[in-house]
Amino acid sequence: MTLKVKNQPIVAPDFLLPHKGIDLSKWAVVACDQFTSSPGYWQELLSYIDDAPSTYHMMLPEVYLEKMMPDTISQIHKNMQEYLKDGTLQSIGSSFMLIERITNLNVRRLGLMVAIDLEAYDYAEGSKPMIRTTEKTIVERIPPRVKIREHAPLELSHIMLLVNDRKNRIIERLYEKKATLKKRYDFVLNMMGGHIRGYQIFDTDPIIQEFYTLIEDENDPVLFVVGDGNHSLATAKAHWENVKKTLPVEKQVDHPARFAMVEIVNIYDEGLDFEGIHRVLFNVGPDFLIDLFHAVDKDVATWVYTKEVGKEEFFIPKSTAEAYEQIQTFIDNYLLHHKEASIDYIHGEDELLRVCKHHPNAVGIAMPTLAKKDLFPFIQTGKVLPRKSFSMGCATAKRYYLESRRIR
Repeated sequence: MTLKVKNQPIVAPDFLLPHKGIDLSKWAVVACDQFTSSPGYWQELLSYIDDAPSTYHMMLPEVYLEKMMPDTISQIHKNMQEYLKDGTLQSIGSSFMLIERITNLNVRRLGLMVAIDLEAYDYAEGSKPMIRTTEKTIVERIPPRVKIREHAPLELSHIMLLVNDRKNRIIERLYEKKATLKKRYDFVLNMMGGHIRGYQIFDTDPIIQEFYTLIEDENDPVLFVVGDGNHSLATAKAHWENVKKTLPVEKQVDHPARFAMVEIVNIYDEGLDFEGIHRVLFNVGPDFLIDLFHAVDKDVATWVYTKEVGKEEFFIPKSTAEAYEQIQTFIDNYLLHHKEASIDYIHGEDELLRVCKHHPNAVGIAMPTLAKKDLFPFIQTGKVLPRKSFSMGCATAKRYYLESRRIR
């Protein structure tokens, strides 16, 4: 089936990459929302980068959000402007970028860098756009992020969209032809991030049309769902809605803020693993685990960790979606009535244990993993998961900032 699409949800962005003299191993850094309870990671990274040109200087690691200084955002914007002015960043033209990522576990994951029209996406509950959110959007988290984006000349992106390509018809076939494509970069990522290669594609229209053939229900079309970066994409959408109000209709059509740069990954890619996102609570009382035990259904075993007892068995609902819904609902209500308590979301069981052992009075909850095959059918029903319900790989396998694009 080929669906007739009125507005073009996929476009070829004008990518900006560092000039050839830049050390890309220092330029590319992991997404800002990783290692949020591990300032040591970011201190080690900064020590390695020093004052070399880097995407680190164009973003704010979320571990430092609470310590952000009044001039932090303006300094980020200044760094972006400087990289544009001094030629650090250079245009390589409108195109797609085929991504070959080898993680530190020696697993290959393929992706395709494109831009999407934010008019084809909406994070409002109950909406059914062609590009759909997968988790509940916490609207209170959007305004602070918009402050960073609204005056930024550039965007970086750790947003990853998933496509439902069971037969590996698009991205995998492009990879088979990689020898015919222009290789733009090939280097080792810092901090155990693995290896990455990028191949530029100029003939993009046939690829766009291929994506439309994957839509299974033309009465309720789903083109992509968000895999990583739900709140980052929601921020781009909110910013565009603000900008759109200031523009006449004719200037809304191709304004750069209307689009967002993303990486598309096939949900059936052999190198793509879903992992649970664990919860760690700080400064909770002895009543926390007791009340949580009574708040959830008890079907399958997982574990919780406290410094006093160590790991102990804990039972949660058999349905992964229900497990996240019941546990997150309880946590949200608990935090509402216990202002001294706080939460963080952790990737990887080893990291969860490390954080819990490092922080007294911490409680870790190991969460289950959503099956990849269940995601698209669940989202097709119009439902969304609670926030932080699944992760595409461990923290070091997350997307690194590399390409950029003008949004002003």
